[in-house]
Amino acid sequence: MTDKKPTPQPTTTAARIADFAVRLKQLDEAQATATEKQKAKGKNSAMARIMQLVDPGTGFTEIDKFVRSRGDSFGDSGKRPDRDAVIMGVGRIHGREVGIFSQDFSVFGGSLGEAAGAKIVKLQEYALKAGVPIIGILDSGGARIQEGVTALGKYGEIFRLNTQSSGVIPQFSIICGPAAGGAVYSPALTDFVVMVDKTSQMFVTGPDVIKAVTGEDVGMEELGGAETHSVRTGVSHYLASDEPDAFDYVRSVLAYLPQNNLAPHPLYASVVSETPTEADKELDSIIPDSANQPYDMLDVIARSVDEDSFLEVQPLFAPNIIIGFARVEGKPVGVIANQPKEMAGTLNIDASEKAARFVRFCDAFGLPIITLVDVPGFLPGTDQEWQGVIRRGAKLLYAYSEATVPLITVITRKAYGGAYIVMGSKHLGADINMAWPTAELAVMGGQGAVNILYRAEIKEAEDKGEDVAALRAKLASEYTESVASPFLAAERGEIDNVIYPHMTRIAIIRSMRALGTKRASMPAKKHGNIPL
Repeated sequence: MTDKKPTPQPTTTAARIADFAVRLKQLDEAQATATEKQKAKGKNSAMARIMQLVDPGTGFTEIDKFVRSRGDSFGDSGKRPDRDAVIMGVGRIHGREVGIFSQDFSVFGGSLGEAAGAKIVKLQEYALKAGVPIIGILDSGGARIQEGVTALGKYGEIFRLNTQSSGVIPQFSIICGPAAGGAVYSPALTDFVVMVDKTSQMFVTGPDVIKAVTGEDVGMEELGGAETHSVRTGVSHYLASDEPDAFDYVRSVLAYLPQNNLAPHPLYASVVSETPTEADKELDSIIPDSANQPYDMLDVIARSVDEDSFLEVQPLFAPNIIIGFARVEGKPVGVIANQPKEMAGTLNIDASEKAARFVRFCDAFGLPIITLVDVPGFLPGTDQEWQGVIRRGAKLLYAYSEATVPLITVITRKAYGGAYIVMGSKHLGADINMAWPTAELAVMGGQGAVNILYRAEIKEAEDKGEDVAALRAKLASEYTESVASPFLAAERGEIDNVIYPHMTRIAIIRSMRALGTKRASMPAKKHGNIPL
């Protein structure tokens, strides 16, 4: 339906019904053409993507299907395609309403013009008023050049509504093609970005412009491909193998989330045992005897929450910290944990920002946070210091300190220095803090402390030709037992309890019950000033 000329309006009821049928047929024909164009490129159509995302057999209520491009812009030859490069409306996922828009690359390369932008804004306004999640499926070359500042203005309205919706309704972006220029900032403002391997690209400035301005040669995938943003930049929260995988992941995340910040959480039937299981008992031997030997924190998480309920977020970015959703007695929770297998579980800039954003998301939507701690400290190095680890690491401090949801922390092994404080400590407001007998809570580890506290004794032993390694080991052991013991921390009230590792799941269940009616609030303010 392009290049239409005004036609006389029918005057009888029958004629109007017939005219409506013709218009619907023309829309269907236009959709069939769009499908063929995308199919020729090995891609799904905008509507096909929506139907893959929503519950099977529930349909999709399209809104603004008769909206057309304004058709009065420079260089567009008066073309006025139906739907103007975006399909939007309301569907159901897990039996709950969601707002969905899907950009149509077959129309003006999916570019955003005034009409398309107005449609997305209308959907955002609906989702915010109705209190339902919103999902954007992006496949666009950016702003429509022919429409100039009008198109840019619509981006501004979209960004504003992204911001107003933040913390009120869950927002998702699924990148199924290019997202260039201004198109990248709306996904950046949403809660979760999912990219498809070898298909998605996101960049502010494309390879051609970069080469023209800087002389740098870089390919599209290297610059802004799905792997780049999932591994290096952290823009993407999940690297999907294909579009169905992307849609499945979004559906999986939605299963843990409320419709909005005031809605109840989805609850799932769960039969849990308050008697330690064989899997629980495996935790009693998971910590190696050597403090420097790693173990997989994912194994601890799996045995601390409902069986097979953990869904990881951003698994490829900053793998030294784990974040994700799980369930405890069928109730959704957020999980944050150091990963000793990666960089010894140290905190660095990327890990701090990754965890801070997740803490704030969980707090915004009322999800209790379970923190599993094995952290030897912040990663040392000039690159970290010069890139701003002080300011950027403070984001995690800020996030935990302002959280008012139930906070449950379990220390499995190391909890050293400032990193111990940052990881959901009692001092930041955590409600229930527990430690395993293997935990070590101190300003630093035994070896580091010995080098400072017993420098003279070690020097004297070296001068006498004594076994310095044995002396170091003895002094480090004494330090750990006398200063870093979890029982000393419990004696002083720094932690609430010391538990057997095999009791972790049960202790978390009981802690969740105890905090089920928690009420907390922050001092009245317009907003805080997080160290961005």
